[in-house]
Amino acid sequence: MKLLSCTVFLMTLLLSFVATSYASSTAEKNIKIEQAVALAMSTFQVPGVAVAIIKDNKVVMSKGFGVIEQGKSAKVTADTLFGIASNTKAMTAALLANLVDEGKLTWQTKVIDIIPEFQMPDAYVTREFTITDLLAHNSGLGKGAGDLMIWPHTTLTNADVIKGLKYLPEASSFRSEFAYDNLLYIVGGEVIARITGQTWNEVVQARIFTPLGMKNTRAAFSLIGENNKNVARAHVPLKGKLNVVGGNFIERFGAAASVASSVNDMSLWLQTQLNHGAYGNELSGKSARLFSAEQSRFMWQARTILPVKEEETQQDKTHFSAYGLGWFMKDYHGVKLIHHSGGILGMVSKVVLVPEEDLAMVILTNQQSGYAFNAIYQQILNEYLELPEKDWIAYYHEKQQKNAEKEKKRLAKAADSVHKNSAHSLALRDYAQTYVDNWYGEIKVSFKNNKLHMQFSNTEDLKGTLEHYQHNTFIVRWHDRTLEADAFVNFNLNEEGTINYATMKAVSKATDFSFDFHDLKLRPKK
Repeated sequence: MKLLSCTVFLMTLLLSFVATSYASSTAEKNIKIEQAVALAMSTFQVPGVAVAIIKDNKVVMSKGFGVIEQGKSAKVTADTLFGIASNTKAMTAALLANLVDEGKLTWQTKVIDIIPEFQMPDAYVTREFTITDLLAHNSGLGKGAGDLMIWPHTTLTNADVIKGLKYLPEASSFRSEFAYDNLLYIVGGEVIARITGQTWNEVVQARIFTPLGMKNTRAAFSLIGENNKNVARAHVPLKGKLNVVGGNFIERFGAAASVASSVNDMSLWLQTQLNHGAYGNELSGKSARLFSAEQSRFMWQARTILPVKEEETQQDKTHFSAYGLGWFMKDYHGVKLIHHSGGILGMVSKVVLVPEEDLAMVILTNQQSGYAFNAIYQQILNEYLELPEKDWIAYYHEKQQKNAEKEKKRLAKAADSVHKNSAHSLALRDYAQTYVDNWYGEIKVSFKNNKLHMQFSNTEDLKGTLEHYQHNTFIVRWHDRTLEADAFVNFNLNEEGTINYATMKAVSKATDFSFDFHDLKLRPKK
């Protein structure tokens, strides 16, 4: 009996020691991570960051850093709401998986069977397009094709997006290449709405936020209560100074990118993902599932293959990279990462899951530096996967500087090749017309005070002044400089010397791909 008591005592002591050692180890990891967050914020000029880490089904960190708005005193907390942008896409995929489990549709259901007016540029693609195809980024359209219908804030609707799809230019064969898109996730949201008879906003609230206990999360910023002041402001750096921006958070097109959430709430979402759809009481034996384990596996399977750079193989031991349904995936030092990033004007975020290690993390920021969140998430992986030490902040800072210098040289070279003494073929007032693009709509060029001005009719923020570049090419300088999206406007003349059509293209390669000016073909309105 004494021997048994002694054994129990020793076992208890051992378990206590292991628990204390684990807690100490976790605390040491988190101290290094907090130091990395602070350094990343100062290096990349980020006012506020929130981070949560889940390990072995426990939240081991959920914390805010910095301030909600530059120059103000309110601190970021674990409950501060940020725009998660395209991390919303995994929620749309989960809602579709939920409907598959209910037998309301299958992954191979044809989109036209639910949305009869759905049309892609090619009739075969229209006929064969499935629910899976909506989420896999291999539609044959180009990267960000048609995003000007949803960004910046527009007067267009889901119906306009669906109507415009057939007019977008094809960039590749159907299901042959990866090209990130937003519009087809919006169509996915419309599928959910038509099957349930509710809006996407209502469904995501009822089927994800409420049952998972995500009490502060909202389907759109406009749905945040006026009394909740714990909401991050977005920041854009220009010439070393941070500019507060806000409002353009894709309110009308929720299924692609509109959710506002906190790291406390996102922890509940990530735990559900790690538990393959189970949440709440299911973990203690009672039934509560957002989606089945079968659907979890389906969403985490590679659908569209992405290229892997040699640097990634050498540095991260990455040999494959792919997109599933709402998630990117790749191998990383011998484990599989399930991940996604999100970006809207002035805010970026990152979500990473390592299912084999029962590890997940979310990083929310109120500045649009992808270098910052990449450095932070890599540092977290370093600590929790116990990888060789590396200064990720220094690595991404050097990368930022190299990319900026490369773009600066490219623009300077382009400027040197301009025919500075060339003249436009027509009088300025002859360029002033209303132009029409089949998928976007009207864009007006007006003549006033001896200058040309451009206004996108469906997008209030896209207004600017045209300055002559060379020949019949101008550059539109947007009045809102935080957009960082100035674009060439090239007028093509016909044999009669009048304008046949105009095309556009971003001046800088650093311009966000959602400014897909290059997909426009503007013809004078008759």
